[in-house]
Amino acid sequence: DDTVSSVSVQQLMEQISYVNKAKIIDHVGGVEEGAYEIYSCVEKIIKQDILGCEVTELEGKDLGNKEDSTAPEEEVFGDVLWDAHDEQEQMEAFQQASNSTCELGFEKYFERLNDLVAAPAPIPPLLVSGGPGSGKSLLLSKWIQLQQKHSPNTLILYHFVGRPMSTSSESALIIKRLTLKLMQHSWLVSPLTFDPAKLLEEFPRWLEKLSARHHGSIIIIIDSIDQIQQAEKHMKWLIDPLPVNVRVIVSVNVETCPQAWRLWPTLHLDPLNFKDVKSLISAECSSANVKLTKEQEKKLERHCRSATTCNALYVTLLGKTIACVGNTGNIDEILQQCCQCQDTVSLYRLVLRSIQESLQSDKEKGLLREILCVIGVSHNGVSESELMELYPELTSAVLASLLHSLHKMCLLTYGCGLLKFQHLQAWEMVKLEYMEEGESVISAYRQKLVEYFTMQLSRDRVTWRSADELPWLFQQQSDKQKLHKCLLNLFVSQNLYKRGHFAELLSYWQLVGKDKSSMAAEYFDSLKEYEKNCEGEESMICLADLYETLGRFLKDLGLLSQAVAPLQRSLEIRETALDPDHPRVAQSLHQLAGVYVQWKKFGNAEQLYKQALEISENAYGAEHPRVARELDALATLYQKQNKYEQAEQLRKKSFKIRQRAARQKGSLCGFALLRQRALQLEELTLGKDTPDNARTLNELGVLYYLQNNLETAELFLKRSLEMRERVLGSDHPDCAQSLNNLAALYNEKKHYDKAEELYEKALDIRRRALAPDHPSLAYTVKHLAVLYKKMGKLDKAVPLYELAVEIRQKSFGPKHPSVATALVNLAVLYCQMKKQIEALPLYERALKIYEDSFGHMHPRVGETLKNLAVLSYERGDFEKAAELYKRAMEIKEAETLLIGGKATSRHSSSGDTFSLKSALSPNIFLEHGQR
Repeated sequence: DDTVSSVSVQQLMEQISYVNKAKIIDHVGGVEEGAYEIYSCVEKIIKQDILGCEVTELEGKDLGNKEDSTAPEEEVFGDVLWDAHDEQEQMEAFQQASNSTCELGFEKYFERLNDLVAAPAPIPPLLVSGGPGSGKSLLLSKWIQLQQKHSPNTLILYHFVGRPMSTSSESALIIKRLTLKLMQHSWLVSPLTFDPAKLLEEFPRWLEKLSARHHGSIIIIIDSIDQIQQAEKHMKWLIDPLPVNVRVIVSVNVETCPQAWRLWPTLHLDPLNFKDVKSLISAECSSANVKLTKEQEKKLERHCRSATTCNALYVTLLGKTIACVGNTGNIDEILQQCCQCQDTVSLYRLVLRSIQESLQSDKEKGLLREILCVIGVSHNGVSESELMELYPELTSAVLASLLHSLHKMCLLTYGCGLLKFQHLQAWEMVKLEYMEEGESVISAYRQKLVEYFTMQLSRDRVTWRSADELPWLFQQQSDKQKLHKCLLNLFVSQNLYKRGHFAELLSYWQLVGKDKSSMAAEYFDSLKEYEKNCEGEESMICLADLYETLGRFLKDLGLLSQAVAPLQRSLEIRETALDPDHPRVAQSLHQLAGVYVQWKKFGNAEQLYKQALEISENAYGAEHPRVARELDALATLYQKQNKYEQAEQLRKKSFKIRQRAARQKGSLCGFALLRQRALQLEELTLGKDTPDNARTLNELGVLYYLQNNLETAELFLKRSLEMRERVLGSDHPDCAQSLNNLAALYNEKKHYDKAEELYEKALDIRRRALAPDHPSLAYTVKHLAVLYKKMGKLDKAVPLYELAVEIRQKSFGPKHPSVATALVNLAVLYCQMKKQIEALPLYERALKIYEDSFGHMHPRVGETLKNLAVLSYERGDFEKAAELYKRAMEIKEAETLLIGGKATSRHSSSGDTFSLKSALSPNIFLEHGQR
């Protein structure tokens, strides 16, 4: 209730802060804000503690200033966009497939699979065939587990295809996933095409190249490959001779196997013999304490003789049905009913009807129908909370009871938190039972989902669920007009693209009849319209992300000239709204450079990559994976220019960083290191004062800080500082590290006065102990300067910004572009202090450096000219102002803006400078303000 926590609550929080796994969210304010804080915290826990994902803040030595150095969440594979949700879905599919404890005489099949791996190359793919529900997925998943156990050097890549038309059955996504998995294991980070047709075409070359780098065998397993959309067309690489160390195993439904594949060596799964049938049914019955009589067993033996009734899924379902009746019902009666079901679909129908009969009211029976139908017509499934919102009359108690029955009887399962059909036959049965009228009923249920997700869709808050379902539903309904409108919601398209669903997005545009160029123009127009309503720093940062997404999308489509404009716009906005040294600016530079590389404008690309590298090194330190990413990009560029020696040096440097990061990530994964060291805590704190113990305490502080447990982090960092001061003396550089980390922590807690004091002490030590161009000194200078600026202490910030210029001059030489950026930052500060006279020579010098480095027509030159024009105007020199502004506009117009005509930028692109609000107002230059 907006009141300060009571003493007892404070005491409780202090106690909790010592508990290793406890997380505290201390929030006073609105409910929505509090809910968002909790969501963010839980998300962080999942990513860092459970998945062991890379932390985007600075690691190890210096914590840094989170607000200033947080970068956008990066992809695992450099520039390749990747969806963790799709990967999670595959892990769950594998676990689900291997859940059964009965192996049903699979040993004979395991031997055949082992023979395939050992056979001399070349060898075509092995086809594992069988009827629906014959145990193909179970066999493959169990064999994968055995291989992983006994052949650790064998790399196994698997993909389990779900229902036809679900995301897991999209060929381009499958091939991209397999390629990326190979790249991940071979430490290779190379540009990968996004064009679906090229991706499928290039896969054999990737397989050849990456398999040559792997020491050992590679086994690729694709389960239910015949469910892939246009499988024969999109999986042509299977027909080509495979690399020597690669083996491929695919499973198919015997009825839907493409004709050309039937010539491959085949492992056919036979129907179960009665011994296996009996053990499977006995296992189900004994779990419910049900024992069958000899007569009942004989009846089962007579029944389970055909291929469809000796099928693994059929028998499992039969056992569950008998066990469900258990001691309460009449087993003979249920056996009689089961014996009338000659295949899995009819047995599923019996199961559904028994669930219906167990329900108490017609209302519950109606809800059961609605749940099954709405899940069936969705793209990837429906969540429990979505069902509750779709059907307000559905109580959580009724839903829990229904789902328990449907899950237990193999109708439904969970995948990534969504309810889906466990087997295709279950969905076939639901269509027969509830959708006899055919398409009209399916269409009505789809319309219900369309209305729900349309309501969920708000322009600035699009979830992955609405992006996954809504365009697909419009596609299924053949509603091109609504699909078109949905695609022009920038956030829907951004969500699909950033999660790597490039082929899906492209197929939607093809359906509405738009070619690549007209699609690009429509996106650009939508963005310009959206920009008109953008106000404030947060919305401008969001706008920059949208421009970057559009630029990357156009680059992937091969529309290079159109890609430049949005990427340049994204860069301009980020430099103005954030800071020229912000990691997001490096991201923009990197993407823009990528376009120039494809365009074969290598000189432009090299300058941009070098700037991105410098920003990343300043922000994260020279050993960070993001630095490796820029080194890789530069190495690839040099290789294209036949500068092999330079390329090799950069690749070696990058490889070392990635190796070190992988080892560190391994030890940090799940924060196992933290838990292990926490056990040594008492020993550490009571033990001797040594530099090693002080370093460990500092690392513990860093880890707790990354877990957002700031109170415990503060405790360790203070202990580390005290120990270092005792052992090493208060002027030692290690003490400066502890001071810097504590300052960053206080800055995070918004205790700016404490942060200021500690940063000043750290700076004093580093100035005396380190070389004038040392990165650690530059780091502290930068963060203290930003803090002064944040606190409004501009006079104290000036000497630090001046020092930043000096450090860069010593590091890179007086004519380097990064020196120009530092000069611009200082000029901005003077302008905020109304000291235009001091700012003028700084801008002029920055202009000269930019012109010498990039040429007279570079956007940086144009933006600096614009800023000089503003200063000239404010000093009353209108003639000079007009001349400078004219030059700036010539540069702007020379930029390739093929999309959306020629547009003047409203933001500067050379630092946190003033913005030019309008080129058309009578009083051309307006007052500049703080960004």
